[in-house]
Amino acid sequence: MLIRVTRNCPWNRCAFCNMYKGQRFSRRPLEDVKRDISMAADVYGERPTMFWGDSNSIILKTEELEELLNHTYKVYPNLKRVTSYARAKTIIRTKTVQELKRLHEAGLTRLHVGLETGDDWLLRFINKGATAEEMVKAGRMVVESGIELSEYVILGLGGVERSETHAKETAKVLNQIDPAFIRVRTLVPIPTTPLYEVFEKGLLHLCSPLDVLKETRSLIAELEVNSEFLSDHVSNYLPVNGKLPEDKDDLLEYLDSNIELLEVDPETGMKLLQPEYLRRL
Repeated sequence: MLIRVTRNCPWNRCAFCNMYKGQRFSRRPLEDVKRDISMAADVYGERPTMFWGDSNSIILKTEELEELLNHTYKVYPNLKRVTSYARAKTIIRTKTVQELKRLHEAGLTRLHVGLETGDDWLLRFINKGATAEEMVKAGRMVVESGIELSEYVILGLGGVERSETHAKETAKVLNQIDPAFIRVRTLVPIPTTPLYEVFEKGLLHLCSPLDVLKETRSLIAELEVNSEFLSDHVSNYLPVNGKLPEDKDDLLEYLDSNIELLEVDPETGMKLLQPEYLRRL
């Protein structure tokens, strides 16, 4: 169940994203949100999970979020999960660990944070608005609070030129955070975005499917976490899913077999990958 708590994105400057361009960020009145939550119950009945949009609802004051959580669980007493997106910089600037613990106790189950990369050069290049050190600090705050943390990584984000650095530096950040989930998406440059222009002009060169699989392998090989690794998105070439560290060897073996096939028999190897027309949906 999707509930709109805030509108659009307060940062809205990432070079790879066009989702909220031309739109201003705003906070919805709490009474309006509570009315939506109650109305959804009348229309849809019981649901197991709820997601609060848009891009960074954690920006609300802790007391306001607690009020919404209390209302939510009053309306949905059997709700299993309430989730929201959050920016790392927002977590650091607007919350303490104790406040995050209060939100967890009130029923905030999981936060999704866009790490994208642990490479500081690349974070600046894509205008992410946070450093690797800040990503680590925010992530560790969430983990310490007891809220589940899902960190997102964009494979191929640095092109061929920074692929290895991107993988290793991202693993370094994730190892320090140890999130519950690591979710990967593979870059599909979006027309009208600054990053699209970078690749169009040849300032960076787009990773091939083989490059992306090698980057994924490098990332997983460097990870020392207790996390679910999920490739649960249409942009990805292969379904690389497993629990780390238990499934690490299996994931590497799976990637190795596909990498080898692409190298010795590209035509057959490409048939096993997500087609480009689906990746761009």
